Amino acid sequence: MTPSTNSSEPTPELRRKAEAVHALLMQHYGYPDWRPDFDPMDELVLTILSANTSDNNSGLAFQRLKAAYPDWQAVLDAPLEELTEVIRPAGLGPTKAPRIQAALRRVLQERGAFDLSFLADLPVEEGLRWLTQLDGVGHKTASIVLLFCFDKPAFPVDTHIQRVSQRLGIAGPKDDPAKIKAIWEKLARPEWFYPLHLNLIRHGRQVCTARSPRCADCFLREHCDWYQGRAAAAAEERSQGAASA
Repeated sequence: MTPSTNSSEPTPELRRKAEAVHALLMQHYGYPDWRPDFDPMDELVLTILSANTSDNNSGLAFQRLKAAYPDWQAVLDAPLEELTEVIRPAGLGPTKAPRIQAALRRVLQERGAFDLSFLADLPVEEGLRWLTQLDGVGHKTASIVLLFCFDKPAFPVDTHIQRVSQRLGIAGPKDDPAKIKAIWEKLARPEWFYPLHLNLIRHGRQVCTARSPRCADCFLREHCDWYQGRAAAAAEERSQGAASA
């Protein structure tokens, strides 16, 4: 089993595991080249919408928002009940609508425009601090904006990455997303962050699923603490069954 990840610096063994996992993910899923899909302000709002819902739902809500309002000022000025209804497909509209408006208001007050391009010139930690001061913006949302819009070495952790990391033994079973983010940021080289993030999510969706992981098809089995533990338990059960026969 992998040594504890609670120490301040990862062990050499854990670093070797991370390197092997990254290499295998690249081998099977390829190297996704970094490209900004959205303007930073769009990415921020879309990520707020994506909390606790599917990509399809948040994407639909974002499309409805962009169709309903000509610009961010119109979103900020919209009646709260109206905005809540517009983004309804994303769920939690009564929470997300005021958070979106609060974020827009803060950006406008501090920057004089709905423009986050200044983050490109800030060190990662400063960028994270600035973004997380916005209402409802946590480290995951801030890291997504920095990584996806500016290729900054910040590592967002969603439920798929959390699950795969814990099963592999990269993270402990009780580690929260913030802890797992910190672990990967110590283990991975900055140039890995974007492809590793996307490939771990893909693996979590396609193979290492929450309810019925496809361990027989998993090319990470050799490096997976969870699989090794299950295999050892199965072998022990077969041994006991043979002894009692």
